[in-house]
Amino acid sequence: MNIHEHQAKEILREFGAPVSNGIVITSIDQIKDKISKLRGNSFVVKAQIHAGGRGKAGGVKLIKDISTLEKEAR
Repeated sequence: MNIHEHQAKEILREFGAPVSNGIVITSIDQIKDKISKLRGNSFVVKAQIHAGGRGKAGGVKLIKDISTLEKEAR
């Protein structure tokens, strides 16, 4: 069975396991609205794909300020 990270976190959360906060964004237009639900100054944008090595392929980006979030998400 292949599930995305956000789906696995949802299952773990249901059973009381501690998981980091996150949101799923399926469109660039959703970023500003949904990001306001998170607290913090830095973020991680992760591509949700069923393959290994997404970090090495550029699918994981560390964002130090919200102004670059939309650019990196694209």
